[in-house]
Amino acid sequence: MKLLRIFQYAYIIFAALFLWDAYTNWSIDRNRAYMSLFFAALGIFMFFFRRRYANKFKDRNKD
Repeated sequence: MKLLRIFQYAYIIFAALFLWDAYTNWSIDRNRAYMSLFFAALGIFMFFFRRRYANKFKDRNKD
């Protein structure tokens, strides 16, 4: 269960890295920047998705 929690926060870390990549490449290569923004949004989505289902799983096991 702790390992899943670590991976949950890894999505946020990767999203931050992709945001930084988009910021640094914005004036150089817009296509790469847009791709990085897509992956950052996907990482943020996955963080909240995994957190929601981890909480549902935890609540289900309490009963």
